[in-house]
Amino acid sequence: MEKQAIVVADMKVMRDRFTLGPLQLSIPEGYVTAIVGPNGSGKSTLFNCLMNFMKPSKGSIKIFDHQLGLENDDELKQKIGYVRELPSTYDAYMKGSDKAKFNSRWYRNWNETTYQGLLSLLNARDDIPLKKMSKGTRRKFDLCLALSHQPDLLILDEPSSGLDPIAWKSMIETLHQYMESGNKTILMATHIVDEVKRLADYIIFQYNGKILGFYEKDELLRSWATYFVESSDKQLGDIRHVPGYVSHKNNSGQHLEVMISKAWEAEQWFLEKGIKVHTKQLLELDDILLQHINQVGHFSN
Repeated sequence: MEKQAIVVADMKVMRDRFTLGPLQLSIPEGYVTAIVGPNGSGKSTLFNCLMNFMKPSKGSIKIFDHQLGLENDDELKQKIGYVRELPSTYDAYMKGSDKAKFNSRWYRNWNETTYQGLLSLLNARDDIPLKKMSKGTRRKFDLCLALSHQPDLLILDEPSSGLDPIAWKSMIETLHQYMESGNKTILMATHIVDEVKRLADYIIFQYNGKILGFYEKDELLRSWATYFVESSDKQLGDIRHVPGYVSHKNNSGQHLEVMISKAWEAEQWFLEKGIKVHTKQLLELDDILLQHINQVGHFSN
């Protein structure tokens, strides 16, 4: 049974115009898990709770079997690296090098060689005040800080925001290197589909404060597809009986276009029914998310 880096149990956060949860969530240790969802889904609120910057209204959070809020969390935070969506402003007038020096005194496992190597790899700089850094430069610098104490858990909120394509590729390489030991864990929120494809082992869909699903990435992307089948075939019967049926529509009167969430089972069904499949198209991740959101809207009406 896989060890869990994070376990969220019945957690709920209530605000005037937004409610997160209740959430049941387990993040496996040693893998990259990406949370995907539109703005306002509650991803940053969840991360603030994981970092103990915000207290949930109910429920509990365990990170590496340590329950947040019951005792001193300082020892736990030695094991966590965090890149927030928006950089902090309280240290805006510090030079990057001074911020790094402060971190080196706080984190016992701070490695100056690792820090300098990351600055070089990401083409980042720390010789100017944080407030004068461009968005992309600050992003690269914050990632260097988060990784230099060699954390066991890396929490990234939109890590590539502001990065140019070259810096983005360097970030992907850096995160792959971080995961090479096999005992590190990343939990990230991102809008970048290619980022999920290149990095994630697992995907969480989050929308309007709710978790819509938790999936193994490769299996998810293999399972959702659109099939174009012969619409005049008498064996079709009720197409809604096909395993994983989502929707269908006529395509120019010649083919039936059927969206499926269980591709392998559907292909067996088509074969058994003698239904000819002309074309199969796998769905992109953002289209799969949209279908999940549409199903929520359908069930709530």
